[in-house]
Amino acid sequence: MDLMPLLLLVAGSAAVAGVGRRTPVPGPLLLVAAGIAVSYLPGVPDYTLDPHVVLPLVLPPLLHTAALESSYLDLRANARPVALLSVGYVLFATLTVGAVAYLVVPGMPLTAALVLGAVVAPPDAVAATAIARRLGLPSRITTILQGESLVNDATAITAYKVAVAAAVGESASWAGGVGEFALASLGGIGVGLVLMVPLHWLRRALRDSALLENTLSLLIPFVAYAAAEQVGASGVLAVVVVALYLGHRSWQVDFETRLQEQAVWKMVAFILESSVFALIGLQLPVVLREIGGIGGARVAWYAVVVFGCVVAARFVWVFPATFLPRLLSARVRRREPEVTWKSAAVVGWAGMRGVVSLAIAFSVPHTVHGGGAFPARELILLLTFTTVIGTLVVQGLTLPPLIRALHLTGPDERRVTLVEAQAQNEASQAAEARLAALLEDPRNALPGPLADRLRTVMERRRNSVWERLGSVNEETGESADATYRRLSGELIDTERRVFVQLRDARRIDDEMLRTLLRRLDLEEAAAYREEE
Repeated sequence: MDLMPLLLLVAGSAAVAGVGRRTPVPGPLLLVAAGIAVSYLPGVPDYTLDPHVVLPLVLPPLLHTAALESSYLDLRANARPVALLSVGYVLFATLTVGAVAYLVVPGMPLTAALVLGAVVAPPDAVAATAIARRLGLPSRITTILQGESLVNDATAITAYKVAVAAAVGESASWAGGVGEFALASLGGIGVGLVLMVPLHWLRRALRDSALLENTLSLLIPFVAYAAAEQVGASGVLAVVVVALYLGHRSWQVDFETRLQEQAVWKMVAFILESSVFALIGLQLPVVLREIGGIGGARVAWYAVVVFGCVVAARFVWVFPATFLPRLLSARVRRREPEVTWKSAAVVGWAGMRGVVSLAIAFSVPHTVHGGGAFPARELILLLTFTTVIGTLVVQGLTLPPLIRALHLTGPDERRVTLVEAQAQNEASQAAEARLAALLEDPRNALPGPLADRLRTVMERRRNSVWERLGSVNEETGESADATYRRLSGELIDTERRVFVQLRDARRIDDEMLRTLLRRLDLEEAAAYREEE
């Protein structure tokens, strides 16, 4: 197996993503454009998107890291809108796009049209949530988009399997489709519920070894996905359920494990997200080769119609799903007092499609039962590609201006800091009371200076948040806390340089240098994590 194309893909996409962070253009869109441009350079190998790689090997870790960073409590509080989007909307889009394609494309069977509908139904929220975080959208909108992206792939994959079964000639019925959907969804959730507690117990049992715990962490999404798929259930839902539980209980594992895990999964998510968006652009030559002679104004018209239908169907679903429950239920109005047409408009426009749609499209079989060609397979592939590119370009470029034009912003930063300061104050008071109780025990006797050091650490932690609310330095514009962190960084850097000089002078060895530097790194990381 030639590893050079894979290495070039990872290195190139990471470089483009790094450049994208310094430009106003959304990173996913820049990666897709770079992929398209690179695909026409001479000597660039074909990067065929293999669904047997993307679905079981790329999708699980992406879902896992997204679920780890999600809030179980926020998702539970927004379960109704998340379910309406991730299940209701995906099924609605499948039927709507399928019906429109069946009416517009001459000779396309209804079953094949529904396959197309299922393929393009699930939005990829990576781009949308990245934009939401960058522009500071209200947390509820970000939570809904994240929650939708965690579950909608399971709905779309199940709908796709039912539609393909009908298209290839297998005996399929509405009752059978509902049964398969129930098996996939309930089975996936069930597998996740069965696995989550033992896996968490195993992680805690390995708490003496952060390396073993994080090795297990890397395996967990693949184990959950494979276990669910083995019994015919949804691997997507199994991965999400397990990751939500582990993320909610992450405070119970060792601190070193948490620090390593955050760094590892951030790196994994960055590499995979960058690579899959670059892969979308690199698929253009592959798609053109697959479709053969299909082309011309008529196919361009089909692409425009399907793209327009995908965009319109989301608005047709989002606005009624947002406001009808509020009209019919006083309980919903009490629980969701801040819902406006602006938030619904942003959610409606944040419907960019991504790599999952392309992976599903490439998995459409070439033949049906009896040996005949799968109807309109090449056209399904082409329309999926144009829809993915169209949504990324049109919606990806216009979503940030739309958010700015609607003046949608997140909670006031000062209010967030005040809540954080109050929480820290309560925790510090509890810690001070615990310290006083511990020091009364003769077994915990400490010299006065050391006991005072513990009290100083707690006081510093409590005051640091309040100091961010205080006045700023007129010369630098920094708060007192920011100045403290900057000066602390300067002192740590000075110590670090001295340690290196001592190593170079052979007064300490490299092992001692690594020990001393790690101590400084942890202290510096703690200071800057307070800022985050």
